[in-house]
Amino acid sequence: MAEKKKNIFKRIAQKFRDVRLEMKKAVWPSKEKLKQTSAVVLVVIVFFAIFLTFVGNGSKWILEKVEFYKQVEQTTVATTAVPTAATETTAAESDSETEASEDATETEATTTTSEETSSTAG
Repeated sequence: MAEKKKNIFKRIAQKFRDVRLEMKKAVWPSKEKLKQTSAVVLVVIVFFAIFLTFVGNGSKWILEKVEFYKQVEQTTVATTAVPTAATETTAAESDSETEASEDATETEATTTTSEETSSTAG
């Protein structure tokens, strides 16, 4: 049979001890070597950031020159509805409303014109 497992906390503690032992066995770089490799990594990051910026902007410029982003006009199809009794009533009402608003506009225009004439004469 399988041997009895230890308590979960004892197993976790043993795992941490094993990790500490392995960390002591690792070979760590010197401070000088760490600075050098970090500088190389930063230079490479900056280089590729600049390079990718140029590539992106160049691609955008090329796509604009070939009019890739040009919007195409869309055509729409007009549909007509079959007139019904409610539509005819609404149309008749809207005609009378349109006539009434046209009469009001004409009255305002006449009033404005007479005021302008009297102020110009004065």
